Amino acid sequence: MTALHGPDDDAPRGGWPAGDDPAAAPWWTRAVVYQIYPRSFRDSDGDGVGDLPGILRRLDHLADLGVDVVWLSPVYTSPQADNGYDISDYQDVDPLFGTLADVDALIAGLHERGMKLVMDLVVNHTSDEHPWFVNSRAGRASDRRDWYWWRPARPGMEPGTPGAEPTNWRSFFGGSAWAFDEASGEYYLHLFDTKQPDLNWENPDVRRAVHAMMRWWLDRGVDGFRMDVINLISKTIAPDGSLPDGEVHYGVLGDGSPYYTDGPRVHEYLAEMHREVFAPYLAQGREILTVGETPGVTVEHGRRYTDPARREVDMVFQFEHMGVDHGASKWDPVPMRLTDLKATFGRWQAGLAEAGWNSLYWDNHDQPRVVSRFGDDSPEHRVASAKALALLLHLHRGTPYVYQGEELGMTNAHFTRIEQYQDVESLGHYAEMVEHGVATPEQMLAALAAMGRDNARTPVQWDASEHAGFTSGTPWLEVNPNHGEVNAEAAWADEDSVLHFYRRLHALRHDVPVVALGDFRMLLPDHEQVYAFTRALDVPSGGGGERERDELLVLVNVGGTPQDVPAAVLDGWGGASVLLATHPGPDGADRPGVVGHLAPWEGLVLRRRPTLPPR
Repeated sequence: MTALHGPDDDAPRGGWPAGDDPAAAPWWTRAVVYQIYPRSFRDSDGDGVGDLPGILRRLDHLADLGVDVVWLSPVYTSPQADNGYDISDYQDVDPLFGTLADVDALIAGLHERGMKLVMDLVVNHTSDEHPWFVNSRAGRASDRRDWYWWRPARPGMEPGTPGAEPTNWRSFFGGSAWAFDEASGEYYLHLFDTKQPDLNWENPDVRRAVHAMMRWWLDRGVDGFRMDVINLISKTIAPDGSLPDGEVHYGVLGDGSPYYTDGPRVHEYLAEMHREVFAPYLAQGREILTVGETPGVTVEHGRRYTDPARREVDMVFQFEHMGVDHGASKWDPVPMRLTDLKATFGRWQAGLAEAGWNSLYWDNHDQPRVVSRFGDDSPEHRVASAKALALLLHLHRGTPYVYQGEELGMTNAHFTRIEQYQDVESLGHYAEMVEHGVATPEQMLAALAAMGRDNARTPVQWDASEHAGFTSGTPWLEVNPNHGEVNAEAAWADEDSVLHFYRRLHALRHDVPVVALGDFRMLLPDHEQVYAFTRALDVPSGGGGERERDELLVLVNVGGTPQDVPAAVLDGWGGASVLLATHPGPDGADRPGVVGHLAPWEGLVLRRRPTLPPR
């Protein structure tokens, strides 16, 4: 029998925190954030790489879409080993993207249109070309030696020989997480690329330098930060100063994540950052947004990071729902089961219901396109499945993040040759897993086609012209060949497009408090194709203390076959109105009444408002 309610049946009703006046909730609870990956957004000078002037030319696209905040992936000076996430100067702009004057113009252009700018803060690591690391690498006597993680070879082993690394940790990008420095005879830690050495946050001078840099950007007019892998900044250190080995899953390298994920001092560091950086600006009335990227985070830690009483960050990105289609690893894709998705979303909605806040996202620069991943990117179902997944996500409780091109229903790249890929992670894992016999080249190409990061990094498709209107030159990464049909120009001209559906979703968040602040209650947790839940919020009604409960019922068919909604779900919703629907009714009108039958990839939101007695 299909269960009707989930484990959070007794979840409290209310706003943020529960029971508060919606008008008192933080501004970012009603906001929509749009991520720009600069090198793939819009190229202004024909060099094939997107840039800041290109972004400036498309600000009206964002304003018309209903965006409140732009999150800008790194544009800092960088050798580009990891597309800008390896920073060599935190307080300048890479000429590839423009100048500091261009950043100032972007801030001004966004502010003029009522939008804010959030910068990417990458401070778990720097580039190996950053002056801090150049100084640190100069020798063991350097005054910045302790700004990074330097360790000698394993006892009794020859430095620089295989297996002599201080720990067996595997890098996120494949290979050892330690690089040998011949000049000093020691190793430095890099959880990511060898050109991305990890900063040592145990050193207070490191923290002070980071805080000063952040204040410099806030003083320039930036409105907050998205903090890259911020929960990895604290490592577990043994009393003798060593770091532990990790469990080996294949090959000779181990998983060190238990010793650097949500480490022992991470909450201390973030509370200090809030106190030293953000608190003075907030006291002056500045509206600032802070979001931490936190791979491997638990609900318990997520609540601690985002509980407003703790003053750490406003919200975090968690990745549980990004693992529901993984087997043994990211490179072992399996079909997504909707019940698994419900379980993880439901767990986070319940866990952060009374203290904390969720970030809601499908796509970003590290994830494949959701319409290809959890939807159906065939010509028959691409538009409908993109809308259905958007409705499902945006009606949860939390702040939604839209990644560039998601509003167009852009799809995976569908590359077939390793030469088409540019991503350092994809190339590193392809080489390592093929070398160790974990996968054949054909298997890895199939995995990359499904899960590789370049799926999200193909240029934004602005129109049907050559190179999709992205550049007049040769794009740094191939443009998706479906840009003739999937592009912004066509989407703006079609009122029934994915883009216009996103615009309507954003308007709901701004105009209907229950969408932003209402409680969440999962229905049908065991149903394999229908995703159903309610949202409810007690809101003022009139000036005499009256109030009413504003309630929503969200129904989404996550699949390509028609589905009947169990009658018990619709009980009491007979007189409800249709607030939003993915499929238009007759003659383009909203769907009339309550319908218990959902077409393939159909979603709708029903609304009822029974009046409550005065308080």
